[in-house]
Amino acid sequence: MEWSQYFEQNHEPTMDDMSKFVNNPLWEELQSFIENTYQTKAMLNYSRCSGQRGWNLKYRKSGKSLCVLYPMDGYFTALVVIGDKEMTETEAYLPQASAEIQSLFAITRYSAGGRWLMIPVTSAAVLEDVKTLIQIRVRPKLH
Repeated sequence: MEWSQYFEQNHEPTMDDMSKFVNNPLWEELQSFIENTYQTKAMLNYSRCSGQRGWNLKYRKSGKSLCVLYPMDGYFTALVVIGDKEMTETEAYLPQASAEIQSLFAITRYSAGGRWLMIPVTSAAVLEDVKTLIQIRVRPKLH
């Protein structure tokens, strides 16, 4: 069953509900990375978008989107938008990225101010790419 079928718009899930559904340690690892690196917390959000309907976690820092995490059965999808400002640095990073990220970037068309990468996070290598793309998007402040 899909995530959106478990929790309709009027039935808000808990963070624990999301973790149990994803059932993948990479889910908590990315949340911890974002929260520690950017000193921010996730906002629970409901999306009516036909591309990925349902409850998700949005991360923002200083008014700029870092990423959106969508629970899936056994994994999750991370939306990272690569805008004009990040394009050159992202293209320079791509040769080091996993084959999954290289392929996704190649097939994702530019629209609405950037490339909207819907990244299935299914391995540690892809998770590291997501972390790098987020850091390209918004540089973390050194503590």
